[in-house]
Amino acid sequence: MVTITGCNSKNNTSEINKSETGTTQKVITFADFKKIKGVDNVLNVPFELFTKLDSVQFFVSPNKDAPRLKVAYNKFDNYYGFEEFDDFYSIHYSINNNISNSIEAFVLKSEFTPASELTLQGINLSEIRSSRLKGKEDLKNKSFNTYGTITEVSEQEFKTVSKNRIDEVLVKNPSVKLKDDNWIFTGNSKETIITQHENVSTEDGVLSNEYIGQSPSLNLEIFKENSVEVSDTYYTFYNVKSTADFALFTGGFPHILPGKNWISYISSNDDVGSNFEISKYPGQGSGQESLFYVNFTTFKIADETKAFWADQETFYAEVYPVNSAASKGKKQKTAYIKIKLKPNLL
Repeated sequence: MVTITGCNSKNNTSEINKSETGTTQKVITFADFKKIKGVDNVLNVPFELFTKLDSVQFFVSPNKDAPRLKVAYNKFDNYYGFEEFDDFYSIHYSINNNISNSIEAFVLKSEFTPASELTLQGINLSEIRSSRLKGKEDLKNKSFNTYGTITEVSEQEFKTVSKNRIDEVLVKNPSVKLKDDNWIFTGNSKETIITQHENVSTEDGVLSNEYIGQSPSLNLEIFKENSVEVSDTYYTFYNVKSTADFALFTGGFPHILPGKNWISYISSNDDVGSNFEISKYPGQGSGQESLFYVNFTTFKIADETKAFWADQETFYAEVYPVNSAASKGKKQKTAYIKIKLKPNLL
């Protein structure tokens, strides 16, 4: 009987060894796999694969009896999926992350999960990179448990609780209209330019302003800054009572708590995970006061406009695992979280 297995050998040639039991064993190396052009643009990758195993098996063909190589898991490795078979995925793999030394291999579906099917199961939602409470920054604390709890909830709970959300709904102010590429506020028979609509030149590039609506409690007009050159999105607030004065901004879609004058947002961080921030607007001409900020590391935000406050300590959001990504014909699996702040934290 011939058993074909493999090990990750530094020798680039195949060889035949005999075990003590007399079984012939074929040892293969990366040299036995088909050489290919490496992935130089991840946008051309149909799907990415992830594993939680310490080691995985690379097969030379999509057959469980084919020669295979046991490869240790490395968190810096990328497993780019290109085709799907009954029991296998074909991948493009760069040896030692060297794009010029890439191979095609076949991996078992049972050992990998496509990015579109990732869930929050087994993920530490409380893991954070940094935080700031009432102006005091903390780079050492790596757990949200200091400030409260964060848990995954069902879609049913998310939808049910959202019916009684307490953050205000932004409404369009009929006195704010677009005229000659400017957003204009009309009051007391007077027109005041709030901000330019498109082709706004800034040090970060050219942007445009989209009118979102008015905060009735803050009496501020809110605009969304869009730019094809910069991935960051900001929401700007203007006071238009006398002149059009910039009041404050947020780094994501604003969720406002009337009475407390809290302005919060939760949005994906371009670097790591997602940002959750709460600030306070004391009143006209006062700017904004940062109350709380935290950078979560293990999830991204799916649709920041759907987040909401259930009460003054409980915030819900729609999220994805940090490595989740849609693939051709497959959407990401949405998850839902509940953030519960400690009483009297702010």
